[in-house]
Amino acid sequence: MLVSELISLIEAKNLTPSVSTEREVTCGYVCDLLSWVMSHGDTGMAWVTVQTHMNVVAVAVLSEMACIILPEEIDMEEESLNKAIDEDMVVLTSPLTAYEICGRMAANGIAAHN
Repeated sequence: MLVSELISLIEAKNLTPSVSTEREVTCGYVCDLLSWVMSHGDTGMAWVTVQTHMNVVAVAVLSEMACIILPEEIDMEEESLNKAIDEDMVVLTSPLTAYEICGRMAANGIAAHN
């Protein structure tokens, strides 16, 4: 599934519209402990987190993730969004809970990270 298709699936708003959403989502993950995500992040991952600071973008870029997803309409700080745009990282926000987002991804064939 492409990030562009994921946007519809999770009723998301793209907070970085200038960044391409034509990346392949290979797996999903939900975690808020950045050191844990750094050791488990993977290429193509759709990462659900409530964290919004600059380090979230750095971890996602380092792991070559497909996108960052903020649940419950959480907004990201402007400085972090600007960094995401500079680093070509998609940031989405969804009205759904993290549980609902992961459930929809799993039900539509996006595997959990191994």
